Amino acid sequence: MRTEIIAGFTTFMTMAYIIFVNPSILSDAGMDHGAVMTATILTAGITTIIMALLTNYPFAMASGMGLNAFFAYTVAAEYGWETALGAVFASGIVFGILALTGAVHYIDAAVPTALKRAVAAGIGLFIAFIGLQNGQIIVGYEGTQVTLGDLTQPGPLLALIGLLITAVLMARKVKGAILLGILLTTIVSFFMGMQDVPTGLGDIFGMPAGLGPIALQLDLAALTTIPFFIVFSFIFVDVFDTMGTLLGTGARAGYLDEKGRLPRINRAMLADAIGTTGGALLGTSTVTTYVESTAGISEGGRTGLTSVVTGALFLAFLFLHPLSYLIPGEATAPALIIVGVLMMGSITGIDFEDFTEALPAFLTIIFMPLAYSIADGIAFGFIAYPIVKLVAGKGQQVHWLVYALAVISLVHFFYPG
Repeated sequence: MRTEIIAGFTTFMTMAYIIFVNPSILSDAGMDHGAVMTATILTAGITTIIMALLTNYPFAMASGMGLNAFFAYTVAAEYGWETALGAVFASGIVFGILALTGAVHYIDAAVPTALKRAVAAGIGLFIAFIGLQNGQIIVGYEGTQVTLGDLTQPGPLLALIGLLITAVLMARKVKGAILLGILLTTIVSFFMGMQDVPTGLGDIFGMPAGLGPIALQLDLAALTTIPFFIVFSFIFVDVFDTMGTLLGTGARAGYLDEKGRLPRINRAMLADAIGTTGGALLGTSTVTTYVESTAGISEGGRTGLTSVVTGALFLAFLFLHPLSYLIPGEATAPALIIVGVLMMGSITGIDFEDFTEALPAFLTIIFMPLAYSIADGIAFGFIAYPIVKLVAGKGQQVHWLVYALAVISLVHFFYPG
C-alpha cells in the first residue's frame, strides 16, 4: 500500500501542471479562468478514480494537451467556446460507442503508423509554437508573419528564465519538473515586480470558483453548422492518443499479454469517453489518459489504488484555487514548450527513408502549426498518404478506410460547411 500511495503521488506531481495550464489556454477562448480551473480539477480527479474502479490500472486522466489548444485557438476562436464544448461532448459519445463495440481496434489497425506518429509530433510542434507566442518569445510581424520578440522585456525574459528552470529540472529527472518549473518561475516573477507577493494564506488557500459560467453551456445545436472534420479531429486524436498511451504504459507495467494486447482496454477507453463527455458538461476540453502515468508505474504502482491516490490529490487541490491567480501566463508558457518537446519524440518512429511515408507525415506535422489547426494537419496527411502510395505502385498497402478518410478530407477543404 505504501508503494501504491507513493506512486499515486508521483503521477500527480508529474501531471499537476495541467491545473494551471488548461485554464490559461481555455481562458484565451473567453471562458472564465477560475471556473475552468475547477472543472479541470474535478474532471481529472473524478475520471482518474473512475479509471481505477473500471480497470484496476494505475492510469491517470485529465484534459489533454494539444486538444485544449485546438479547442481554444481553432474551434472556439471561430465558432465560440460553447460550440467547441458541444463538439467535445459529441466526440466523447462517439468514442464511447467505438470503445463499447470494439470498433476502435479495427480503426487503429487501418490507420498507418506514420500518420498516427505524425499527428502526435505535429501537436507537439503546435503547442510549442503557442507556448512561444504566449511567452512573447515569438510575436507577429507584418513582413514575415512572425519574428523574435524583444527578449529584454520582462514578459519574454521571464518566459526564457522559466524555460531554463524547467529544462534543468527535466534534465536532472526531477519528479514533477514541469509543475515545479511553473511554481519557481512564478516566484521569479515576484522578484521581477511582475506579480504581487502573496501576503497571507488567503492568497493561496480558498474555496474553489463556481462552475456556473461554463457548466452545461455546451451548444449541441450549433454542431449542424460546423464542419464535420472538427468533430472527427477531436475523435481521431483522442482515440489514437489514448490507445497509444494505454499500450505504452501497459507495456511498462507488464500488463500486455503474449500478443501485445492490454486486457480490459475497452474498459479503459470507456473511462476516457466518460471523462470527455463529463468534462464537456462541466466545461473543459477533451479528457485523455496521460502518459505521465508511467512515472507512478516506475515507482511501483500496479493497481487502481495508485489512480485513486492521484485522483484524491487532484480533488484536494480544489482548495488552492487562489494560487492560480498568482501565476502569470509567462510561467505556463515554458510548460507548453516542454510538453511540445516530449510529444515531438514520436517523430523517431516515422520511416523518413521511405518517401511515401515521409511526405504525408511531414505535411501532417508542418500544417498543424502553420495553419494553426490540428484538423487541417490531419486532413493534409490523409489526402497525401493514399496519393503517394498509388503513384508509387503501393496502393494495395492502403486500407480502404484511409481512402475514405482522404475523400472526407477533400470535402473538408472544398466544401467546409
